[in-house]
Amino acid sequence: MCIVTREVMDEAGLIRFVRGPEGTVVPDLNRKLPGRGVWVALNRARVAEAVKRRAFNRGLGEVQAGTDLPDQVGGLLRKAALSYISLAKKAGEAVAGAAKVEEMVASGRARLVIHAREAAQNGRQKIDNLSGPSVETLSLFTSTELDLAFGRANVIHAAVAKGGLAEKLLQATRRAEAYEA
Repeated sequence: MCIVTREVMDEAGLIRFVRGPEGTVVPDLNRKLPGRGVWVALNRARVAEAVKRRAFNRGLGEVQAGTDLPDQVGGLLRKAALSYISLAKKAGEAVAGAAKVEEMVASGRARLVIHAREAAQNGRQKIDNLSGPSVETLSLFTSTELDLAFGRANVIHAAVAKGGLAEKLLQATRRAEAYEA
């Protein structure tokens, strides 16, 4: 149940928080940290409202929730999604660069196409026109974030092959998008 709205929801639509050793509120995105947890809807505004109303104190005792907690959660959700891109690259299941992306999409191996937020519209369309209905497109990340995930500069377009990592990346990205919506 969300401690802000008191609405009962599926765990996928909630974020768990626990009390840290210093008496601070700690986001538990993987739902594995020890201790009693409280849940807040997967929404930046709800987390900000929980901080403002001191709602964490009801379930976790006297704790400190910084005003930067909504930003911290957003950053952690993005970082979790980007880590799957890095894993896919290391596993040889992700490529970067328009030509490599076009080749992966045209061969039918791609599950996800990732465009940097600042990608040009004509570059997006060229790749998206090659994509079939089974290929999803993501535009959540900046070029700088993709550069770090791939360990190289100027990543504007990327693709991830079909498989478990692509599905985990898609799920993590949807959580990050839902949080910011």
